[in-house]
Amino acid sequence: MNAQGKRSGETAREYAYRMIREQVISLELKPGEAFNDMEFAAKIGVSRTPVREAVIQLSEESRIIEIFPQRGMRIAPIDVELVEEARSLRVLLEKQIAGMCCEMATEEDIKWLQENVGLQEFYMENSRPEMVMQLDDEMHHKLFMICHRELTYGMCQKLAIHYDRIRSLSVNTVKDNTIIEDHRKIIQFIAEHKKENAMAQMEKHLSRWQLNEGKFRQEFPDYFK
Repeated sequence: MNAQGKRSGETAREYAYRMIREQVISLELKPGEAFNDMEFAAKIGVSRTPVREAVIQLSEESRIIEIFPQRGMRIAPIDVELVEEARSLRVLLEKQIAGMCCEMATEEDIKWLQENVGLQEFYMENSRPEMVMQLDDEMHHKLFMICHRELTYGMCQKLAIHYDRIRSLSVNTVKDNTIIEDHRKIIQFIAEHKKENAMAQMEKHLSRWQLNEGKFRQEFPDYFK
């Protein structure tokens, strides 16, 4: 990976922040492993300073990177309490968002959501979990956009990183269409203006990781705190 991935107008610190965050969520930077800021800086083609600034920001806002003075840094192991805290926040917000979408989504919005889920299914069937994750993120973001709650979406993303690592494990290990079927049902209820159903399905959807926690711990014991 190199600096060609840097977006137009993005500062070196913003780029480093985004790349670290994306690689933490995708598990390319594994839970519990040491993090070397000099090596990462060379990997993405920036100097060490913006990487260190990004690390400090991530550590302060989400505790996803642990800093040990005079000893180094590591990617935080998966902390189930933080995962549950992030999940609870998402449930609190996204249940309401799903209900609001039942009143605010246009036919064009519904079509966009349906096409998005169709692509999720395509990439799941073709073993492209990174694309499934990207489309999943875009779908949930779209729901906030429909309700004109983009600032709220941005605020909850900081803590959501803990939950997002579990989502990544789900897509890469469980490999079934349950999550996608949840998305289909949520969108169907929104299209049919069934507010209570949409809200209930959203809560069920965001709670599925709990059913797979034992499987994750068995397969990846070193990932957990």
